Amino acid sequence: MHTAIDRKAVTEIVLKSLGYATLTMLAITMIFPFYWMVSSSLKTEVGVFKVPPQWIPIPPMWSNYAYVFTVVNFGLYTLNSMKLGILWTVGVVLSSSWAAYGFARVHFWGRQALFLITIAALMIPGQVTMIPLFLLMNRLGWVNTHYPLWVPAFFGSAFGIFLLRQYFMTIPQELLDAAKIDGCSHFGIYWRVVMPLAKPVLASLALLAFMGSWNNLLGPVIYLYDEPLFTLPIGLTRFQGMYVTYWAYTMAGGTLSVIPILILFLVTQKYFVQGVVLSGLSGR
Repeated sequence: MHTAIDRKAVTEIVLKSLGYATLTMLAITMIFPFYWMVSSSLKTEVGVFKVPPQWIPIPPMWSNYAYVFTVVNFGLYTLNSMKLGILWTVGVVLSSSWAAYGFARVHFWGRQALFLITIAALMIPGQVTMIPLFLLMNRLGWVNTHYPLWVPAFFGSAFGIFLLRQYFMTIPQELLDAAKIDGCSHFGIYWRVVMPLAKPVLASLALLAFMGSWNNLLGPVIYLYDEPLFTLPIGLTRFQGMYVTYWAYTMAGGTLSVIPILILFLVTQKYFVQGVVLSGLSGR
């Protein structure tokens, strides 16, 4: 009997060791591109393509970061991206939570059919709506302004509605009934009961929305023409010409652009993981 127990313990240790080894290899695979970007940002142009590779740049070229701010208006691009990211995040969270609460807790005719139509919007490629949206924004006179890059967020996000609706369905109905007895309207229940309980999934949605806006290149390329309106992704393309690309400066700009997202993720990491897990608990 002891032999069987020992074999079982050894098997568990081996499986755990293999699992940790696999996760470690995957982590190294994910971290390596980021490390190479940071390392290349501290090299000369020749050093970036040196063979064998120079893993630790000696001496580090800190002047590459100064060059990024002096040659192009990197600070202005960062402020534009930050402003659009905040506006887009606020719009997605507010509009998606309103719609999700309606689909989850308000009974009205055609609710399920309308929710299915909303989910079906996830399957429409962005390339299909690109031209109609541009024509609409052009008719409104919003081309070469920031409006097309944040106003649509206040009309809901299909993914955000689905994510929040799944979480709202897990909230016990007894809490909502108690709020109704106390005289709360639907908006009162939404704001005072549902939203405080949904902080984890709201943080998850906010992080995903901000990252989507921060990394958005196609939208600014389509709608923005004047340099003072440019965002960070467009700013990074300024180091790429028709015949030559300044990779060291591009890597320096890329490293700087990752820092805000990295800080935001570290701050909201606990809520992000918890929100993604809890939003899938309900099968209703």
